Amino acid sequence: MLLRNLKLYKVKSGLAPVVQICRLSSSIPLEDFPVGTVSEKQVKPERKSIVPSNCRYVYPEFLPDPKMQWRNPLREKLERMDMIQRRKHIDIPEFYVGTIMAVTSSNQHAPNKATRFVGICIQRLGCGLRANFTLRNVIKHIGTEMKYQLYDPTIQKIEVLRLEKRLDDELLYLRDAPNEYSTFDENMEAEYLPEGSPIPVNTTMVKLKPRPWRARWERKNMKGLADLELPERFYKRAEELATPWEKYDLMKQYRRTIPEEEQKEIFAEVYSELHEVNVMRKKQKRKKVFIKPFKN
Repeated sequence: MLLRNLKLYKVKSGLAPVVQICRLSSSIPLEDFPVGTVSEKQVKPERKSIVPSNCRYVYPEFLPDPKMQWRNPLREKLERMDMIQRRKHIDIPEFYVGTIMAVTSSNQHAPNKATRFVGICIQRLGCGLRANFTLRNVIKHIGTEMKYQLYDPTIQKIEVLRLEKRLDDELLYLRDAPNEYSTFDENMEAEYLPEGSPIPVNTTMVKLKPRPWRARWERKNMKGLADLELPERFYKRAEELATPWEKYDLMKQYRRTIPEEEQKEIFAEVYSELHEVNVMRKKQKRKKVFIKPFKN
Protein backbone atom coordinates (compact mmCIF):
# COMPACT_ATOMS: atom_id res chain seq x y z
CA MET A 1 0.00 0.00 0.00
CA LEU A 2 1.39 3.31 -1.05
CA LEU A 3 1.76 6.03 1.49
CA ARG A 4 0.22 9.23 0.27
CA ASN A 5 0.49 12.65 1.77
CA LEU A 6 2.79 11.48 4.54
CA LYS A 7 2.62 14.09 7.29
CA LEU A 8 3.34 14.36 11.00
CA TYR A 9 0.67 15.72 13.26
CA LYS A 10 0.91 16.68 16.86
CA VAL A 11 -2.16 15.72 18.79
CA LYS A 12 -2.62 17.46 22.12
CA SER A 13 -4.87 16.20 24.83
CA GLY A 14 -5.64 17.42 28.35
CA LEU A 15 -4.21 14.29 30.00
CA ALA A 16 -1.99 12.85 27.32
CA PRO A 17 1.43 14.09 26.22
CA VAL A 18 2.09 15.25 22.68
CA VAL A 19 1.94 12.22 20.36
CA GLN A 20 3.27 12.11 16.78
CA ILE A 21 1.38 9.89 14.32
CA CYS A 22 1.59 9.19 10.59
CA ARG A 23 -1.40 9.64 8.36
CA LEU A 24 -1.55 6.70 5.97
CA SER A 25 -4.18 8.07 3.67
CA SER A 26 -5.83 11.38 3.13
CA SER A 27 -9.21 9.66 3.16
CA ILE A 28 -8.82 8.55 6.78
CA PRO A 29 -9.87 11.27 9.19
CA LEU A 30 -7.37 12.30 11.81
CA GLU A 31 -9.86 11.79 14.65
CA ASP A 32 -9.91 8.01 14.04
CA PHE A 33 -6.31 7.56 15.14
CA PRO A 34 -5.79 6.53 18.77
CA VAL A 35 -4.50 9.16 21.11
CA GLY A 36 -1.89 8.26 23.72
CA THR A 37 -3.19 8.21 27.28
CA VAL A 38 -1.49 8.12 30.64
CA SER A 39 -2.02 4.93 32.60
CA GLU A 40 -3.08 4.99 36.23
CA LYS A 41 0.30 3.61 37.28
CA GLN A 42 2.08 6.63 35.79
CA VAL A 43 0.03 9.10 37.84
CA LYS A 44 1.97 9.85 41.01
CA PRO A 45 -0.16 10.10 44.13
CA GLU A 46 -0.06 13.35 46.05
CA ARG A 47 2.29 13.37 49.00
CA LYS A 48 0.68 13.71 52.36
CA SER A 49 1.80 16.55 54.57
CA ILE A 50 4.37 15.55 57.19
CA VAL A 51 3.55 18.51 59.41
CA PRO A 52 1.95 17.31 62.68
CA SER A 53 -1.47 18.67 63.50
CA ASN A 54 -0.34 19.98 66.91
CA CYS A 55 2.21 22.44 65.51
CA ARG A 56 -0.06 25.39 66.20
CA TYR A 57 0.01 24.50 69.91
CA VAL A 58 3.71 23.60 70.17
CA TYR A 59 4.97 26.58 68.12
CA PRO A 60 2.24 29.24 68.45
CA GLU A 61 4.73 32.09 68.09
CA PHE A 62 5.34 31.20 64.43
CA LEU A 63 1.80 32.29 63.57
CA PRO A 64 1.53 36.01 62.72
CA ASP A 65 -0.64 38.59 64.43
CA PRO A 66 -4.24 38.16 63.20
CA LYS A 67 -4.79 41.94 63.18
CA MET A 68 -4.51 43.04 59.57
CA GLN A 69 -3.04 46.46 60.41
CA TRP A 70 0.05 44.73 61.84
CA ARG A 71 0.55 42.25 59.00
CA ASN A 72 3.67 42.42 56.84
CA PRO A 73 4.55 39.22 54.93
CA LEU A 74 8.20 40.16 54.37
CA ARG A 75 8.82 41.04 58.02
CA GLU A 76 7.04 37.88 59.18
CA LYS A 77 9.19 35.70 56.92
CA LEU A 78 12.40 37.35 58.12
CA GLU A 79 11.30 36.92 61.73
CA ARG A 80 10.66 33.22 61.21
CA MET A 81 14.16 32.83 59.78
CA ASP A 82 15.65 34.62 62.81
CA MET A 83 13.61 32.46 65.19
CA ILE A 84 14.89 29.27 63.60
CA GLN A 85 18.48 30.51 63.82
CA ARG A 86 17.95 31.34 67.49
CA ARG A 87 16.60 27.85 68.15
CA LYS A 88 19.83 26.42 66.76
CA HIS A 89 21.74 28.11 69.60
CA ILE A 90 19.36 27.48 72.49
CA ASP A 91 16.98 24.63 73.22
CA ILE A 92 13.43 26.01 73.53
CA PRO A 93 11.37 23.05 74.76
CA GLU A 94 7.66 22.45 74.39
CA PHE A 95 5.64 24.10 77.16
CA TYR A 96 2.15 25.35 77.89
CA VAL A 97 0.34 27.52 80.40
CA GLY A 98 0.54 25.55 83.64
CA THR A 99 3.98 24.08 82.95
CA ILE A 100 6.56 24.43 85.72
CA MET A 101 9.76 25.83 84.22
CA ALA A 102 13.19 27.16 85.10
CA VAL A 103 14.86 29.94 83.12
CA THR A 104 18.53 30.87 83.40
CA SER A 105 19.34 34.34 82.09
CA SER A 106 22.38 36.59 82.10
CA ASN A 107 22.64 39.10 84.93
CA GLN A 108 25.74 41.24 85.23
CA HIS A 109 24.93 42.08 88.86
CA ALA A 110 24.65 38.45 90.00
CA PRO A 111 27.69 36.73 91.56
CA ASN A 112 27.81 34.10 88.80
CA LYS A 113 26.67 36.55 86.11
CA ALA A 114 23.49 34.47 85.73
CA THR A 115 20.13 34.17 87.48
CA ARG A 116 17.88 31.10 87.58
CA PHE A 117 14.16 31.50 88.26
CA VAL A 118 11.71 28.64 88.82
CA GLY A 119 7.97 29.13 88.49
CA ILE A 120 4.72 28.14 86.86
CA CYS A 121 3.83 29.60 83.47
CA ILE A 122 0.71 31.72 84.01
CA GLN A 123 0.60 33.48 80.65
CA ARG A 124 1.94 33.10 77.12
CA LEU A 125 1.43 35.92 74.64
CA GLY A 126 2.80 37.53 71.51
CA CYS A 127 3.90 36.30 68.13
CA GLY A 128 7.14 36.29 66.20
CA LEU A 129 10.16 37.76 67.94
CA ARG A 130 7.81 39.51 70.38
CA ALA A 131 6.58 36.24 71.92
CA ASN A 132 6.80 36.24 75.71
CA PHE A 133 5.78 34.20 78.74
CA THR A 134 5.38 34.91 82.46
CA LEU A 135 6.49 32.70 85.36
CA ARG A 136 5.20 32.99 88.91
CA ASN A 137 6.57 31.70 92.20
CA VAL A 138 6.29 32.59 95.88
CA ILE A 139 9.70 33.39 97.36
CA LYS A 140 9.94 34.17 101.07
CA HIS A 141 6.14 34.58 101.28
CA ILE A 142 6.16 37.17 98.49
CA GLY A 143 4.57 36.48 95.12
CA THR A 144 7.18 37.05 92.43
CA GLU A 145 6.67 37.09 88.68
CA MET A 146 9.22 37.21 85.88
CA LYS A 147 8.33 38.04 82.30
CA TYR A 148 10.69 36.73 79.62
CA GLN A 149 10.94 37.34 75.91
CA LEU A 150 11.04 33.87 74.37
CA TYR A 151 13.80 34.77 71.89
CA ASP A 152 15.74 37.10 74.18
CA PRO A 153 19.48 36.59 73.52
CA THR A 154 20.23 37.01 77.25
CA ILE A 155 18.42 33.75 78.04
CA GLN A 156 20.98 31.00 78.49
CA LYS A 157 18.78 28.02 79.24
CA ILE A 158 15.09 27.08 79.41
CA GLU A 159 14.17 23.94 81.35
CA VAL A 160 10.82 22.20 81.69
CA LEU A 161 10.56 20.70 85.15
CA ARG A 162 6.99 19.42 84.88
CA LEU A 163 5.22 19.42 81.53
CA GLU A 164 1.47 19.76 81.99
CA LYS A 165 -1.53 21.86 81.03
CA ARG A 166 -4.27 23.55 83.01
CA LEU A 167 -7.97 23.98 82.35
CA ASP A 168 -7.60 27.67 81.42
CA ASP A 169 -5.50 29.52 78.84
CA GLU A 170 -4.33 31.99 81.51
CA LEU A 171 -3.65 31.55 85.21
CA LEU A 172 -3.66 35.19 86.25
CA TYR A 173 -6.12 34.36 89.02
CA LEU A 174 -3.24 32.76 90.93
CA ARG A 175 -2.41 36.31 92.02
CA ASP A 176 -5.59 36.28 94.11
CA ALA A 177 -5.12 32.70 95.34
CA PRO A 178 -3.29 31.48 98.45
CA ASN A 179 0.46 31.09 98.17
CA GLU A 180 0.27 27.31 98.23
CA TYR A 181 -0.92 27.26 94.60
CA SER A 182 2.14 29.18 93.38
CA THR A 183 4.94 27.87 95.60
CA PHE A 184 7.62 25.70 94.00
CA ASP A 185 11.00 24.55 95.22
CA GLU A 186 13.92 26.32 93.56
CA ASN A 187 15.86 23.03 93.54
CA MET A 188 13.01 21.06 91.99
CA GLU A 189 14.19 18.21 89.77
CA ALA A 190 12.83 17.67 86.29
CA GLU A 191 10.09 15.09 85.74
CA TYR A 192 10.38 13.37 82.36
CA LEU A 193 7.49 12.02 80.31
CA PRO A 194 7.87 9.04 77.97
CA GLU A 195 8.28 10.14 74.37
CA GLY A 196 4.98 10.17 72.51
CA SER A 197 2.81 10.18 75.63
CA PRO A 198 -0.06 12.72 75.80
CA ILE A 199 0.39 15.93 77.75
CA PRO A 200 -1.22 15.52 81.20
CA VAL A 201 -3.90 18.02 82.22
CA ASN A 202 -3.85 19.25 85.81
CA THR A 203 -7.47 19.57 86.95
CA THR A 204 -6.70 21.32 90.24
CA MET A 205 -9.53 23.66 91.26
CA VAL A 206 -8.10 26.87 92.71
CA LYS A 207 -9.91 28.47 95.64
CA LEU A 208 -9.40 32.23 95.79
CA LYS A 209 -8.88 34.38 98.83
CA PRO A 210 -11.71 36.66 99.97
CA ARG A 211 -12.39 39.80 97.98
CA PRO A 212 -11.13 42.31 96.85
CA TRP A 213 -9.58 40.73 93.76
CA ARG A 214 -7.55 42.11 90.89
CA ALA A 215 -10.30 41.24 88.41
CA ARG A 216 -13.98 40.31 88.30
CA TRP A 217 -13.37 36.60 88.07
CA GLU A 218 -17.09 35.79 88.34
CA ARG A 219 -17.55 37.52 84.97
CA LYS A 220 -14.91 35.39 83.27
CA ASN A 221 -15.53 31.83 82.19
CA MET A 222 -12.73 30.23 84.20
CA LYS A 223 -12.86 26.44 84.42
CA GLY A 224 -10.10 26.08 87.01
CA LEU A 225 -11.75 28.15 89.73
CA ALA A 226 -13.64 26.64 92.63
CA ASP A 227 -16.90 28.12 93.91
CA LEU A 228 -16.33 31.82 94.54
CA GLU A 229 -19.02 31.95 97.26
CA LEU A 230 -20.33 35.38 96.24
CA PRO A 231 -23.79 36.86 96.84
CA GLU A 232 -26.41 36.21 94.19
CA ARG A 233 -26.33 39.78 92.89
CA PHE A 234 -22.77 39.30 91.59
CA TYR A 235 -23.81 36.36 89.43
CA LYS A 236 -26.91 38.18 88.15
CA ARG A 237 -24.77 41.11 87.08
CA ALA A 238 -22.36 38.72 85.37
CA GLU A 239 -25.25 37.21 83.39
CA GLU A 240 -26.38 40.67 82.29
CA LEU A 241 -22.92 41.52 80.97
CA ALA A 242 -22.31 38.13 79.36
CA THR A 243 -22.12 37.89 75.55
CA PRO A 244 -22.88 34.23 74.75
CA TRP A 245 -23.73 35.05 71.13
CA GLU A 246 -20.10 35.87 70.30
CA LYS A 247 -19.26 32.19 69.87
CA TYR A 248 -21.65 32.17 66.89
CA ASP A 249 -20.10 35.28 65.31
CA LEU A 250 -18.04 33.67 62.55
CA MET A 251 -16.60 36.93 61.25
CA LYS A 252 -15.35 37.90 64.69
CA GLN A 253 -13.68 34.52 65.09
CA TYR A 254 -12.19 34.87 61.61
CA ARG A 255 -10.63 38.23 62.50
CA ARG A 256 -9.18 36.84 65.73
CA THR A 257 -7.50 33.82 64.15
CA ILE A 258 -5.24 32.90 61.24
CA PRO A 259 -6.95 30.88 58.46
CA GLU A 260 -6.12 27.20 58.50
CA GLU A 261 -4.77 27.31 54.94
CA GLU A 262 -2.28 30.01 55.89
CA GLN A 263 -1.26 28.08 58.99
CA LYS A 264 -0.45 25.03 56.87
CA GLU A 265 1.68 27.13 54.52
CA ILE A 266 3.65 28.65 57.39
CA PHE A 267 4.34 25.37 59.16
CA ALA A 268 5.15 23.62 55.89
CA GLU A 269 7.81 26.29 55.42
CA VAL A 270 9.44 26.02 58.85
CA TYR A 271 8.71 22.50 60.10
CA SER A 272 11.50 20.76 58.16
CA GLU A 273 14.12 23.03 59.72
CA LEU A 274 12.54 22.75 63.17
CA HIS A 275 12.59 18.97 62.83
CA GLU A 276 16.28 19.04 61.90
CA VAL A 277 17.03 21.16 64.97
CA ASN A 278 15.16 18.72 67.22
CA VAL A 279 16.99 15.73 65.73
CA MET A 280 20.31 17.48 66.27
CA ARG A 281 19.39 18.17 69.91
CA LYS A 282 18.52 14.51 70.49
CA LYS A 283 21.85 13.39 69.01
CA GLN A 284 23.73 15.78 71.27
CA LYS A 285 21.90 14.46 74.33
CA ARG A 286 22.73 10.87 73.38
CA LYS A 287 26.40 11.75 73.06
CA LYS A 288 26.39 13.30 76.52
CA VAL A 289 24.66 10.28 78.07
CA PHE A 290 26.84 7.68 76.33
CA ILE A 291 29.92 6.61 78.28
CA LYS A 292 32.64 4.92 76.30
CA PRO A 293 33.66 1.60 77.91
CA PHE A 294 37.28 1.09 78.82
CA LYS A 295 39.39 -1.96 79.50
CA ASN A 296 40.83 -2.68 82.92
